[in-house]
Amino acid sequence: MRYLQTLLLRRLHGTRPQLQSSCSSNSITMQTKQQTQPTPVCAVASLDALKLAEQCLHLGQVIGLPTDTVYGLACDANNEEAIQRLYEIKGRDEHKPVAICVNNIAALRRYGQASHLSDELLTRLLPGPLTIIVERSPQLSNRFLNPSTTKIGIRIPDYKFMRDLCATWHEQPLALTSANRSSAPSSLQVSEFQSLWPQLGAVFDAGRIGQTEERRLASTVIDLAKPGSYSIVRAGVALKQTLAVLHEFGYVKQDLDTM
Repeated sequence: MRYLQTLLLRRLHGTRPQLQSSCSSNSITMQTKQQTQPTPVCAVASLDALKLAEQCLHLGQVIGLPTDTVYGLACDANNEEAIQRLYEIKGRDEHKPVAICVNNIAALRRYGQASHLSDELLTRLLPGPLTIIVERSPQLSNRFLNPSTTKIGIRIPDYKFMRDLCATWHEQPLALTSANRSSAPSSLQVSEFQSLWPQLGAVFDAGRIGQTEERRLASTVIDLAKPGSYSIVRAGVALKQTLAVLHEFGYVKQDLDTM
């Protein structure tokens, strides 16, 4: 698979000689000696980036990429092998849920049961650093995706590369989690999860995202599965503005243990 990616990079650079190493297989020296083909590192602004990301997803690989909060790990949410690989790379308990990422509200409604959430509410909340939890729809058919719950967390990041990739990926959802080993700090730059690179199909670099440590708190997670009420699953970086909107729409807080 590394060989196929190298061929793609060579072909793309051959047809676009004006690009100067925007996607490189050795942008940052790898620390492992076992890997014969270093993981490609590609600037998100490169014209090649979306094509390389889509190829990795087709191959069932996990990729590292920026979001509107921290760097994330993403794969095809409906690919059973890819989801299992994501959990393995993350070192995550398979019973601990991961979210999905989509590019618009129509896709959110396709993969989550959100008929009780008005378009007006959703457009006030999204896109942004918020994960909304609802009951999953039958369109999410992967038995390895969050097997211990009927719910799904859905994100629409306020980040163009992520949303363009979701749109390019046949409007399919991407499974998304932070780019770090489970329980380790989240990453604001690609070098912070370099130990995971050998297991990734490619890494997409946007430089440092966010200038404060608060950014590492990642997205706010709110359960909106029950009409008219909410529960806070994770405070994250956008709790204050999220609660302001929910209260404006008459939502009341409900404790997790009563849901």
